[in-house]
Amino acid sequence: MFLAEGDLQALLLTAKLAGTTTVILLAVGTPVAWWLARTKSWWKGPVGAVVALPMVLPPSVLGFYLLLLLGPQGMVGRLTQWLGITPLAFTFRGLALASVLYSAPFLIQPLQTAFEAIGDRPLEVASTLGAGPIDRFFTVAVPLARSGFFTATVLAFSHTVGEFGVVLMIGGNLPGISRVASVQIYDHVDAMELAQANQLAGVLLVFSFLVLLVVHLWRKKA
Repeated sequence: MFLAEGDLQALLLTAKLAGTTTVILLAVGTPVAWWLARTKSWWKGPVGAVVALPMVLPPSVLGFYLLLLLGPQGMVGRLTQWLGITPLAFTFRGLALASVLYSAPFLIQPLQTAFEAIGDRPLEVASTLGAGPIDRFFTVAVPLARSGFFTATVLAFSHTVGEFGVVLMIGGNLPGISRVASVQIYDHVDAMELAQANQLAGVLLVFSFLVLLVVHLWRKKA
């Protein structure tokens, strides 16, 4: 099976987008997951609902509102233009931002569950030994939640690979900028290039199967 140059470019862009999204989510989503797992605040419910919203909201709806917000006439778009920055709509940066929002629950929720499973006892013991909040997090919580980190990372990465609606709305269909693998498959089908679509879809199918297999084996081992 030999993929065309455009298909390879789409796969590389997809990997770049998924990697960028996952790294950003690990940096931003980990504190959110920790707060949701530990807080007793009334805000836990609303914040948790906002985090989970992309799981039930149609991707095109999220992409539409992000397009309005980030476009040249949107609030963020006007701000970026005032700052002398190119509006984020139809750019890789805008695509990454949309992917972070859309894939957030697939990283935050597994991490929250892993943090909740730790319980209070290990952290209390570490506290009696003189460990501060940050020290307890990195030396106790993170090692105990390593399985959750693995699952969350794999799910966030793989979910970004399969995005379509949000990507198409906020990124358009620009080669090398926003034409990821899912959009490339759509283009092939639209042009009745079914053989090329089948090859690229087969790559994603194998990838998805391997992701699920790795997650299953990891959980079984853990």
